[in-house]
Formats: sequence, structure tokens, C-alpha cells
Amino acid sequence: RLTFERTGKGTVAFLGGSITEMEGYRPRVCAVLQKRFPKTSFTFINAGISSTCSSTGAFRLGSDVLAKGPVDLLFVEFAVNDDQDGHFARSECVRGMEGVVRHLRQACPNADAVMTFFVNEAILKSFQEGRVPLTVEAHMAVAERYGVSTINLAKEVAEEMTAGTLTWEKYGGVHPAPFGNDLCAQMIDQLFTRAWSAPLPSAAALKPQALPSPLDPLCYAAGRFVDPAEAKIKQGWTLGVPEWQKLPGDKRDRFTSLPMLCATEAGAELTLDFEGTAVGAYVVAGPDAGMAEVGIDGGPASRVNFYHAYSKGLHYPRTVMLGTDLKPGHHTLTLRVAAETESAGHALRIMQFAAN
Repeated sequence: RLTFERTGKGTVAFLGGSITEMEGYRPRVCAVLQKRFPKTSFTFINAGISSTCSSTGAFRLGSDVLAKGPVDLLFVEFAVNDDQDGHFARSECVRGMEGVVRHLRQACPNADAVMTFFVNEAILKSFQEGRVPLTVEAHMAVAERYGVSTINLAKEVAEEMTAGTLTWEKYGGVHPAPFGNDLCAQMIDQLFTRAWSAPLPSAAALKPQALPSPLDPLCYAAGRFVDPAEAKIKQGWTLGVPEWQKLPGDKRDRFTSLPMLCATEAGAELTLDFEGTAVGAYVVAGPDAGMAEVGIDGGPASRVNFYHAYSKGLHYPRTVMLGTDLKPGHHTLTLRVAAETESAGHALRIMQFAAN
């Protein structure tokens, strides 16, 4: 608020999955802010990418948000994606969301953040049965640690449905209808009213947000993408735009012009040097997505499946972790396409490597 009122400028970013990417709650919140600060020139960043989870969010925060300049306010939502796309354990929910929040605090110490919990059928059922869903509880733990404001839309929807004042159809389902997006924007507007009702004191000044010790020291706070061109090819890989017209399965336009590091035959092999405690690959995994044999620093290989339940009919964006819980420092990843597969092929199409 201080920045918006005194400088007449503001940068507001929205990070999340399809609920953020769609023309839903995000443009409504932009309109709320513009109405509250009519003299302020806002830059709004839509960093929503359908199907992506908090791990992907942590790895792409730098390139998709922070690379555009300092951020004053960040909205982030991944509760639904971590549940139905990532199928994450609690630890991975924390590593991804804490990575986002901690990276934001380190890069933009004065920035505020709002974490919103949207709802799918599983999350709804948990709340109606009196349980806090795993992804919501994990993200709430991060929010409490860092003093981040939360909008528990999922709990509100569950309570209203239990009371008989709202139906799932009226709300609109996983991707909310206009009514559901209006409800979310209203809750965010009410948060602004509670926070900003009093006049701004003349002595008010920016002060850095708290940066407590991490919940998980291995959270993805140093998450970043690594150019696939940095990989050293042993055999069987090419870097370029795939011939999508020849490949079965639906494609999303945002990915079809991107160069990717691609292999389609078992035995294709590469290595990648990186710094940090974790490494992964941000891929599109389609009907022909294969498996890989993965080794770190010459250690024993483990089998990693790139195929996802949603890959059957779609070249599906996901971040596949290839090595975690590593000692800080320099490491070498060895990635070899496996002979075994659970799909129609052996393909690996890597948009970016991810390191933390």
C-alpha cells in the first residue's frame, strides 16, 4: 500500500496453475486494486501455467516473475495442483511453497504475499469431513512461518455448501465459474479492507519482511532453471523444436514453439553439471513419455518415470525431480533413456533443467 500510494506505481504478480492462468480471480483482483488505487499505474504479471505445481513454481519464479523487476505484491495458489497434479507428500508441498515464499523474501525483502487455497472435490470432501486437506495444511504451515496472508476459499466453499447456501455447480467446480471467482475476489478485497482501513501514517516506512529459519532447509528457495544447452550429450539427444504435427496427443500452444532437448530411443545419454541440493527436469510428457535411468556423481542409477496419468492424451507439463537431498555443492547428473517404458514410446522432451 505504501508503495502504491506514494510512488504511484506498483508491480503485482500472480503465480499458480490453470486457476491463475485463466481469466478468473486474477483479473478481478487486478480490478479491485485499480479501483482502490485509481492514481497508481500497475504492472500485472500473469505467471500462471496450467497443470503446474508448487515445485515448478519455485523453479520458475526467477525467470517468470523476478526477472521482470522488483515485485510489490505476489498472489500464489498451488493447493489444487499439488493435490491432483503433483500427488505430493507433505514434504514436497512444503519444499515448493516455502521455496516460492523464501525466494521472494530474499529477492524482494519488502514484498507482501497472499496465498489462496482453491478447491477441488478431494479438498472439498476433506473440509466437509472436518479435516484440513494435506496440501492446504502444508501451505498454511509455510504461511504461518513467514507471516503470509491466506485466503481459505476452499474452507469457505465447504462451509457454505454444508449450510446449503451454495452448490458445487454454482461455485463452478475446480475452475470456478464467474460466481466462484467473484467470491474469491471479494474475500481478497475484504482482506485489503482489514489491512488498509486506517489512514496511512505519515511516518510509515518500508521495512523488510521477516526471514525466519526455514521449515525445511532443503526447500527450493534457490530454485532456478538451467538451460538444457548446458548438458553434455553422449548420444541420442537433439536440441530443437519437436515436430509436433507428427506426434499424437493434444498440445498446448504455449509450448509448441519452444526448443527442447529431445530423445526418443532407449540408450540416449547425457550429463549435466550443476550446483545445489536438488536437480530435476521441466518437461512435456505425452503419450510416448518414457523412463530414465538417473545417477548422481557416479552413484547407483535409479529409475524415474516421466509418464503421468494425464499424459495419455496430452503433452503434459511437469517437473520431474531426478535427485534431491544432496549435499550442497557441485554435482553431475547422468540421465539415460531406459529400455523399459509404460507408455507408447521412450520420449523425453526437456524444456529446462531445474536446480536448487
